[in-house]
Amino acid sequence: QVRLVESGGGLVQAGGSLRLSCEASGSIFSINAMGWYRQAPGKQRELVAGISSGGMRNYEHSVKGRFTLSGGSAWGAVYLEMNNVKPEDTAVYYCNARDGDYYSGEVWVGFWGQGTQVTVSS
Repeated sequence: QVRLVESGGGLVQAGGSLRLSCEASGSIFSINAMGWYRQAPGKQRELVAGISSGGMRNYEHSVKGRFTLSGGSAWGAVYLEMNNVKPEDTAVYYCNARDGDYYSGEVWVGFWGQGTQVTVSS
């Protein structure tokens, strides 16, 4: 079992910045990929950014150039630096850890954090 603890969410104005952190504990030897998903009200959960084994990073199209993912399973932690945030980035952000990858498109795999709310005001 892997436990994920997220921090760093909150309220930010459009154009501002926010940093999300996720730390893993427990059987972290069983995971080789970590990332962030988000879910807005009435919408499906979507991948924001993930880093798979070998260091391959995947970003959701709308966040490319604005968000940066660092860390990974080797460190047992991932960080999401969010710059130039937009109102459409408002969602609950969930940390995910898995034995797998983030480029095959599978969502409901691995372990999840409790979620942290990010609200961007216009």
